[in-house]
Amino acid sequence: MHVKKGDKVKVITGKDRGKEGTILEAYPKKERVLVEGINMIKKHAKPSQDNPQGGILNQEAPIHVSNVMPIDPKSGEPTRVGYEVRDGKKVRIAKKSGEALDK
Repeated sequence: MHVKKGDKVKVITGKDRGKEGTILEAYPKKERVLVEGINMIKKHAKPSQDNPQGGILNQEAPIHVSNVMPIDPKSGEPTRVGYEVRDGKKVRIAKKSGEALDK
């Protein structure tokens, strides 16, 4: 996958198009990511130990990884991802600026 947990991404298609957020979780086998504040759904929860009141909760639902693009650290715009070997390690680089996306 071209993105991973902690990346700042922009949604490029769907109902939340144009919004930005941070990836909270990645599901590589399902090719989906959970982005903070994106694709909010209402979940009906029964009363439980950690939620004694129950009720309707707002939470994020996963979206397909093809619907997000990482944000270029230099320009702040969405960019495609390339791969390079630097110092013996394979790192992700932003195609627009050539900056490394991995710390």
